[in-house]
Amino acid sequence: MNREIVKTIALVVVLGAAWQAHAVDAKALYPNMAPLDQYLIADRNAEIELARSAAPVSISGDAEVLVLGQHGYETAVKGKNGFVCLVERSWTAGIDDPEFWNPKLRAPICFNPPAARSYIPLTIKKTELLLAGQSKAQMFESIKSGLDKGELPTQEPGAMCYMLSKQGYLNDHDGHWHPHLMFFVPLTDSQTWGANLPGSPVLASKDTEDRLTVFLIQVAKWSDGTAAPTDTH
Repeated sequence: MNREIVKTIALVVVLGAAWQAHAVDAKALYPNMAPLDQYLIADRNAEIELARSAAPVSISGDAEVLVLGQHGYETAVKGKNGFVCLVERSWTAGIDDPEFWNPKLRAPICFNPPAARSYIPLTIKKTELLLAGQSKAQMFESIKSGLDKGELPTQEPGAMCYMLSKQGYLNDHDGHWHPHLMFFVPLTDSQTWGANLPGSPVLASKDTEDRLTVFLIQVAKWSDGTAAPTDTH
């Protein structure tokens, strides 16, 4: 597991020498936001299908689906079960992530109801601010202000998401990486989950900008039920 995968989805886990070299290259490749059309998916139905691939059809089939438009995320499909699926773009990463502006990134993700209420508003707000013309620094300052004033929510108990799509592209180094679950909690000590310890299947990172800790657990199968390759962290 390297830091890039996790920071691409607002996480940080491990940073090795090979990744440091890759990060320098990525930073040079994506110094600024690309034209908006490079982040959009022209075929709306293709984006809906990609978003749904984040979770098994038993979950995503009745989920609400958001797609990215010219000014932010829009509801493409009304849901029935409280879950919300979407395809995240690169700007859900941390402020120092070298692929923050990578227009190739497509991260299918499906949130349970608590995360839909408390995590998705951060993604929606970031997207709207950037597409309205704010710089990266201005966007993060706006998020900080929104959290300070209580205009943006803190994470609800039980907030989590599925990232089980083999069709995603999480970064230039790992492509779709491995299927995994993520759990969102207000900033806490990762050792309360036994995370990041030798032999532990739980990874964790502190996302100080969004004021949360993310716990990540790799799973064995993609959303379509096929086996995923094994991995050593």
